[in-house]
Amino acid sequence: MQPWKSFRPDGVILFRSAERRGAGTRGAARARPPPRPPPSSLCSDILTPLPAIGLEFEIDDAKGPVLAHTVRDAAAVAALHALDLTALPFIGESLTALRAEVGPSGAAVLGFVGSPWTLATYAVEGGSSSTYTTIKRMALSAPDVLAALLDKLATAIADYAVHQAHSGAHAIQLFDSWGGQLPPAMWDVWSGPYIRRIVDAVHERAPGVPVTVYANGSGGLLERLGATGADVVGLDWTVDMADARARLGPGQAVQGNVDPVTLFAGDAAVDAAVAAVLAKAGPRGHILNLGHGVLVGTPEGAVARMFDVSKNARAAV
Repeated sequence: MQPWKSFRPDGVILFRSAERRGAGTRGAARARPPPRPPPSSLCSDILTPLPAIGLEFEIDDAKGPVLAHTVRDAAAVAALHALDLTALPFIGESLTALRAEVGPSGAAVLGFVGSPWTLATYAVEGGSSSTYTTIKRMALSAPDVLAALLDKLATAIADYAVHQAHSGAHAIQLFDSWGGQLPPAMWDVWSGPYIRRIVDAVHERAPGVPVTVYANGSGGLLERLGATGADVVGLDWTVDMADARARLGPGQAVQGNVDPVTLFAGDAAVDAAVAAVLAKAGPRGHILNLGHGVLVGTPEGAVARMFDVSKNARAAV
């Protein structure tokens, strides 16, 4: 709730933190705390559902997420079970409470899920990776195993996304964080089809709840992201907004794409960056945002400045 209380944005996203067990909606959590799930299932954002399908992990201060075991063969895939939502009671409770708290203002409550490919990279690599060597090798040498893993993950994430929608999320943000690590031809096989399954599931089982899809380094994938059926395509800062609009077409809503580093450069730089993005995006079908998350160490005043500029621009329109 801290960003909401400080900046009053148009949307609030549910984000779970390993460091703060009460993250989410503090008032509701303290009034009736949910059963304590394993520590790993309280870890951040896209990895949250992994323990609920049988993949425990811990967060190492230096290494980041570290899985208890990897998934690299058919037996390990078969050992994964369907999503057990009873292992994630805090998600539904937090979303319901969050919507009750910010809903009267008109702000959107956003759900948050990772793509099957991105979650698979952690499951196969055993944690974070800079080269994705093991999972890419699996795609080439054991495609049946990887396909089976992605199939299970797609089913679980679809259920997870729908659960968030039914629990109060106005919209779902789907992050294909490592999708940009795939050549487009491989993305067509190992990421795109599974994203489409999740988008379709949300549209069918939670009508009226839009889905945003985002991939880091997605300049070579824009048209493909648009073809997933997602309502909004998130853009990172490496894509020119005008080029993205032209490539995706006027009917595709977009989100982004101010470079997060701009917020370190002072008010004038923030004003100029926001004005440039707004001018290129046009007056409709664009959600102003950074091209990625707020970086550690970003001056809080710069965040406030970006919100103020955005609100003034909207008022002018």
